[in-house]
Amino acid sequence: MTPSAPGSASAAAGAPLPALSTFDAAMIVCGIVIGGGIFALPPLVASSAGSGAWMFAAWGLGAVLTLVGSLCYAEMAATFPHAGGDYHFLTRAFGRDVSFFFGWARAAVITTGSTALHAYIFGDYASRVVSLGPSSAAIYAAAMVLLLTGLNILGLRESSRTQNIVTVLLIAGMALVAFGGFHTPIPAAPQPAAAVPAPAPLLGSALLFVLFAYGGWNEAAYVSAELRGGRRSIVTALISAIAVITILYLVFVAALQTGLGFDGLKASQAPAADVAEHAFGAFGRTLIASVVCLSVLASSNATMIVGARSNYALGLDWPIMSFLGRWDKSRDAPVAAFVAQGAITLALVILAAREPSGVRAMVEFTAPVFWFFFLLSGIALLVLRRKYAHVARPFAVPLYPVLPLIFIGTCAFLLWSSLAYAQSHHATQVAFYVMAAGAVAWVIARLRRDPGRSHDREI
Repeated sequence: MTPSAPGSASAAAGAPLPALSTFDAAMIVCGIVIGGGIFALPPLVASSAGSGAWMFAAWGLGAVLTLVGSLCYAEMAATFPHAGGDYHFLTRAFGRDVSFFFGWARAAVITTGSTALHAYIFGDYASRVVSLGPSSAAIYAAAMVLLLTGLNILGLRESSRTQNIVTVLLIAGMALVAFGGFHTPIPAAPQPAAAVPAPAPLLGSALLFVLFAYGGWNEAAYVSAELRGGRRSIVTALISAIAVITILYLVFVAALQTGLGFDGLKASQAPAADVAEHAFGAFGRTLIASVVCLSVLASSNATMIVGARSNYALGLDWPIMSFLGRWDKSRDAPVAAFVAQGAITLALVILAAREPSGVRAMVEFTAPVFWFFFLLSGIALLVLRRKYAHVARPFAVPLYPVLPLIFIGTCAFLLWSSLAYAQSHHATQVAFYVMAAGAVAWVIARLRRDPGRSHDREI
């Protein structure tokens, strides 16, 4: 029996159509994952790993865990394709109240906070190319949010084509940096008379940074209802994207180590820029700043594409937010959801401008909330298997329930790590206040609930 699409009452007002190819979806995933993290995190991974061998083991293990998570999401997305992604899965597994808080978290914290974080990475690097003064990073960040919001309001076809072009250019830029690293390797350091044993690896910390760099692949679930080629196409899109990302990351990190040496990689603050400068001179640093800006644009644009769709799903189910559930047929996009998302993101950019580091402020703000709901999404797979055992599954995660349990354990570890990190900077209360505001909104929404718009109908 095929599950009915919740919110179908709104279909007459416009609904997602299969307008994306598998290549489009794979490029969206690559664009989200290959963000600023790969240009900033390799030194932290190297420092935690303690040796080159352990460093590559951490990157390889991160790829395996990412593949495990993508297989779990592929089953849910293939079985219950919907523009709401995680929101839709959580609703079917736990009911509308849990998914309301997830929808609120995405709208007010997760997607908008991540986009604001990337906007500041864009601002920091763009300022190295052309400085606009003391507030240069914040100005660039705000301009990026406004530009990408406007682009996506134009419609899915235009934004997905732009995403493909930008992501391909990004991969070409990473390849150029990798060429520089392999072409001009640092001379081998003389070996000491008595070899000093390598420090014990802190694989937990190394894996935390690695998985942060791999983060974002789950966003493919939000375009699962808009893919051509049948429900299994989401599986092909996810696995293809993870394979491309893994190869790029391993080659890129190998080039950084070759170009700087392991100790140089650990000490570098901007390893890709240092490699580019070593290989191509002063022009190289400007070049890599442009590449990082390009990567952030690709990641932010893809995040906005999928983020607005979770807002759209929230609007379909809760009358208090029904304005978000309007799908513009002429533009094939949830325009109101994009506008709301852009406004909240711009507000976060302005607030973060008061902090010494906008990037760090957004990490502290988003990470604990993100990993909490990611953990719930992993548990949702187990619940959906039991609750909807009668529903045909075009794709089933292999080795069930071993792989889902590995995914859940990984999410629990990252939740604990992100809470410890945020608490060490006394930042947990910020996200708490935002989620408390969500509790107030939930009470109001409950009082105005329309019984006819229930996600909890039997299918």
